[in-house]
Formats: sequence, structure tokens, C-alpha cells
Amino acid sequence: MDNILEVENIEKRYGDLVANRDVNLAVRQGEIHAVMGENGAGKSTLMAILFGMIRPSAGTVRLRGKPVQFASTLDAISARIGMVHQAFKLFPSLTVWENIVFGAEPVRGALLDRKAARERVAALARTHHLDVDPDAVVGKLPIGMQQRVEILKALYRDAEILILDEPTAVLAPAERDGLLKIMRELAASGKTLLFVTHKLNEVMAVSDRVTVMRRGEVTDRMVTADTTAAAIIRAMTGREVSHEVVKPATARGRPLLEIDRLMVGNAAKPALDAVSFAVHAGEIVGIAGVAGNGQAELVDAVTGRRVIDGGTLTIAGTRANDLSLRERRGLGMAIVPEDRHDVGSVAGMPAYVNMSMGKHRAPPLSRRGLIDRAAMRRHAETLIQRFGVAIQGPDTRVGTLSGGNLQKLIVAREFDHQAPVLLVEQPTRGVDVGAIEYIHRVLVDERSAGRAVLLISSELPELLALCDRILVLYEGRIVRELAASQTDEKEIGFYMAGGKGA
Repeated sequence: MDNILEVENIEKRYGDLVANRDVNLAVRQGEIHAVMGENGAGKSTLMAILFGMIRPSAGTVRLRGKPVQFASTLDAISARIGMVHQAFKLFPSLTVWENIVFGAEPVRGALLDRKAARERVAALARTHHLDVDPDAVVGKLPIGMQQRVEILKALYRDAEILILDEPTAVLAPAERDGLLKIMRELAASGKTLLFVTHKLNEVMAVSDRVTVMRRGEVTDRMVTADTTAAAIIRAMTGREVSHEVVKPATARGRPLLEIDRLMVGNAAKPALDAVSFAVHAGEIVGIAGVAGNGQAELVDAVTGRRVIDGGTLTIAGTRANDLSLRERRGLGMAIVPEDRHDVGSVAGMPAYVNMSMGKHRAPPLSRRGLIDRAAMRRHAETLIQRFGVAIQGPDTRVGTLSGGNLQKLIVAREFDHQAPVLLVEQPTRGVDVGAIEYIHRVLVDERSAGRAVLLISSELPELLALCDRILVLYEGRIVRELAASQTDEKEIGFYMAGGKGA
């Protein structure tokens, strides 16, 4: 196979920070080429260069043997390069079909052909097993559905080269397997895929070759069939990383988070229908379910972002139905949200402000009612070092961070609260293997310290490794409770899909 895309000695500098240094990459036509590395390794910067989002400081990009310079993403799209972004690039006020066809709309005469657009989107969704309502408003869709729209948007444009940045992060197992199948079919048809992911099992299952980056440089190139996951991890991190989660026995204490017949939505079709469960001190309870089955509404109801229409929420022994988010946190609840950009952080504010949220009103971060910015910076520096956040310093605006490093920052802030109740959504989404190992260990430590942890994750292996109990949510109801030590992915997936037990 000939190289369709070549990167020669690419460098990208931001002042003294070198994001890419002397990067060389050759991608063959018709292959699935994985790009791996820890957060901050330079993967996202390189992909942004290839998609015309930023310009390199030095070096050359060759497409089909000819040097190219993209002034914008429109240039890259015109060159038949598409990208599925980790951070969504969607118009929340528009419908699914409007987002997908935007910029490439079918017309009838001088007018947009709405019927044709809807039909094409619906057919595309059916073909690729990415079911989504074409008329749904994107901003009202759960994160998992929005990811499907991103994938469909790229497929609609029939890109010859498709950059996939963590495309399976929010997909259920069946959806993930379907996407991997689509990737293979696209490659077999002559499409070229650049696959950026932290999921080694997916890389081993679907890629042809792997390029590994560390600290802005390429450290290794491998043929997937001739290497191992352990070898890729060593190239990424420079050390051995254990996937095993050691979960010591703990004595389950009193219930710290109690949900009794919780109702959200109208009575005819509630988003949550009489959901009841408790999370006790010293345990991790997981919520499994395909996106759109009530997980988002459950989290919003518990955190106070959504009104509870029926039932009771109790946090650390206090009824919390009518309390604000701040008041609920004051009872002893820390929150790692699924949407790290719009909910978990303020992009335009520096890291030290973001990492102090929730603690900034009390000593040592404030004195006599006044915020102590020097103390906030010292606090942020401690957490940055402890969690290995790849960032220039506490004054860096968090909007410039990669998705994985932003996740590390939020996890660091919330775990530092040492709250009795810890609500965690997708804690390792888009996070590198070293950080996954650390976050898993800290979650288990929180459990051992007597915290009550409610974990919502689309990663079934993560739920199985970390949880004591797993609750399966389907169409707004808890349809099954399973002991994590006595179940497997197949059984959980059966109930996630609406299967009925004996």
C-alpha cells in the first residue's frame, strides 16, 4: 500500500512549550493507523494540524505525495479529510439532521431539500447501526447520542481520510463493536483511518499499525499483529502499568446516599420511574446502561440540576430534594461530571481557580472572607503534581488543556474534597493508561476510607473491576441488581438491552 498521508519533522510551539517535536508519521491508504500516547503527549495537537485547526511551527504535511498547507478546517474537508472530535463540534439548538448536513446540504433548485436531507441522515444512521432521531434537537440529547451525531456527520461527508479522536468513549459495548466493524469495512473499501484512543483492546482488535508518542515526540512505531498491549504501554509511559485492580475487603457501613422511588419527568413517560437504591459507606455501586436510559436524569436529580418530581433523595441522613447544588455539596457530596467542559470546568479561567472550586470560601484558600490567590495557586500546584496533570502551571487557562488532562484536573479537585458521598461519571473517559491506573486506585482508596461511591460508567470492565454492586438502568428503571464478583459483561449487556431474567 502507498502512503496517502505523510508528516515530516512537524513541530508546534506555544512559547516555551513544545507540543510536537520533530514528529514523523506515514499512513498508508486503506489502513487503520492508531496513534497512542499519554495525555499531553501531543496527539491532539498533531491531529489538529492534520485537520487544519492549527498551523505547525515547522515541518511538512504531504497528502497523496504533495505538500499541503491548510488555512482552516474547510481546506482539510475539501481535501477529503474528516474528523470525529472528542469535544463535540455541534450546534445544540439545531436538529440532528441539520447538524449532519450543515455545509453539505442537499438542495432543490435554490432551496434546501429538507425531505432529502432527513431521508439521507435516517438511511445513514440505519446503515451504520447508529440509531438517532433525525428531528431531535442536539442540545437535548444525552452525551452518548451526541457522539453518534458526530460520527454520522463525518460519515456523511465520505471523507477519504477519517481522523477518529476517542470515538468510542461514550458508546455501549454493542455500539462500540458496531463502530469497530464499520471501521474495518471503511478500511476495506479504501478509506484511511487515523484512530486516536486510550483503549488498548480496541487498538489491538482493529488497527493495522500503531505510532506511539510521548512528550511531543514519536517514541515507537509498531505493526499491531507483531506487538502486545504491554509493549505499547511501555512505549507510552516508559514503565510497567498494572491493569489489575486490588480491592480489599471492607465492612459496609450505613447508607450515605439513599434514593427512594425517585421520579423525574411527566407521569405518562417518566425519564426515571420509581428508582430506588442506596449506596453505603465503604462500597462502590455502579450504574450500567445504554446512553439515553435515564443515567443523565439520575445524575441531574441527585446533584440538583433537575427538579425531582416524586420520591425522596437523602444525602448523609438529610433529605435533599429541595436543596441547591451548593447545599447538597455542603452535606458532603463531591461530583465528577460527565461533561467536563460545560459542567465540570470554566474554560476561560485559570487552573488554580478551577481546582479551588467548592473549597474557595474556607481556609486555607480564604482568610477572613477574602480569597487568598497565593494559597489557591499552591493548592493547585500540589494537585497538579499529585495527579500528573500535563499543564504549564496553575495560571494556565483550562480551555487549552487536552480532554484527558482536563479530566485529571477535575478528578483531582473532587477527590480532594474527601466528601462522604462521591458521585463519579465516566472518570476515565479519554484518560491515558497511567492515569486510569491512578484513578482506579484512588477510587478504591475512597471506598476503603468509608466513602459511598456512585459510579456511572459506559466501560463495563471498569464497573466489574471497581464495583461491589452493579445496577442496570433500562428505560428509566432499575431492572437488575448484580454482584460484580458474580457477573460478567455478557450478562450485564443482556439486561442493558432490555433482556428479561427468569
